[in-house]
Amino acid sequence: MTRKLFGTDGVRGKANTYPMTAEMALRLGAASGRYFRRDGSGGHRVVIGKDTRLSGYMLENALTAGLTSTGMNVLLLGPVPTPAVGMLTMSMRADVGIMISASHNPAHDNGIKFFGPDGFKLSDDAETEIEQLVEEGVEPAQARNIGRAKRIDDGRFRYVERVKTTFPQGLRLDGLKVVVDCANGAAYRVAPDVFWELGAEVIPVGVSPNGFNINERCGSTQPATAAEAVVAHGADVGICLDGDADRVVIIDETGAVADGDQIMALFAARMAERDLLAGGTLVATVMSNLGLERFLSARGLRLHRTAVGDRYVVEAMRAHGFNLGGEQSGHIVMTDYATTGDGLIAGLHFVGEMARTGRRASDLARNFDPVPQLLRNVRYGAGADPLSADRVKAIIEAAEAELSGSGRLLIRKSGTEPLIRIMAECEDEGLLTRVVDGIAAEVEASAA
Repeated sequence: MTRKLFGTDGVRGKANTYPMTAEMALRLGAASGRYFRRDGSGGHRVVIGKDTRLSGYMLENALTAGLTSTGMNVLLLGPVPTPAVGMLTMSMRADVGIMISASHNPAHDNGIKFFGPDGFKLSDDAETEIEQLVEEGVEPAQARNIGRAKRIDDGRFRYVERVKTTFPQGLRLDGLKVVVDCANGAAYRVAPDVFWELGAEVIPVGVSPNGFNINERCGSTQPATAAEAVVAHGADVGICLDGDADRVVIIDETGAVADGDQIMALFAARMAERDLLAGGTLVATVMSNLGLERFLSARGLRLHRTAVGDRYVVEAMRAHGFNLGGEQSGHIVMTDYATTGDGLIAGLHFVGEMARTGRRASDLARNFDPVPQLLRNVRYGAGADPLSADRVKAIIEAAEAELSGSGRLLIRKSGTEPLIRIMAECEDEGLLTRVVDGIAAEVEASAA
């Protein structure tokens, strides 16, 4: 079966437009309820969290209706980070967890992500089965077996305490001034609380959500506002989360931004020094910089690459027993502490390393010199398939020949937005720019 609904991170799209409609959310709720309630016994439950988008109310209600129609009892967490849903799915013994969020996307988008009872995101096979149930429809429960819905008011507090338990006992953040940018998203309450409770002076940014301003001029994809705050306040470090707080980028005391590759390099080296890096291996995607691979190799460590998407990173980690992975975009997965990328835990551990060593953020955030890398995103319309055009294929083939032996080229469709992502790495920056711009221009022409 060819998947039509699920992408690399659940179902995602423009709110109130297929597939992110109330009707589809209702059907997804019913399908997932039937999938996770196969044995027909009572007591089944699902936890639902969301970020701060206005459309979250609509989708939350529709999912609840679909789930309860199949006999599932729904526990509504309200706005919490995505990793909190994974954690609470396990701790509350739920059969399934659902996060309503489009992560780093603008407010007009939304999405639905599913977690299994083990707190991990669903496999492709499970999502395919749920999609098949959506198409076929499901038989509702008998009237006496309809599920109930209940608000859980302390979900975010449980998550805050869980995050703090990952921090070394006895270590405090006293004397550190930290800018915490919550992207007007799901972590707008929990993230400042965590750093404040551990002793830091907190300067909050992006903590006034209004339903429309999530990720708007703030957060991990637009860190300029937080960088300005770091410099203006003389802060020691900035922590920039995205809309659902499963990503993070670090801002050092000068206002410079460090991406996920630099954070993973720091964590991998520190964990290896303490013999805590399972298998001497870091798991990252094909997007991670070649400089990261060289950094690890020089220390006798290995980089295991996967397809793009934090779920594929986690799948590889679980399959091989590795405990550190992530993406250049800022998903940092530490399976000793969480089942998915957790920007707050990663940011906290970075600041903790500052407190432990007494070193500046700029010292810890620059671990290797990245190979010049260029990424272009080209948007395409519904029904278009620019990568199938002969002229696009030809220019890609020519670019690969030019880069052979001196760099690499990666071209793919985004799994979360209608974008063609064109990425290349090469020591020769002139060649790099020419190759990427040439492909982008041809893709744009074919997408028109």
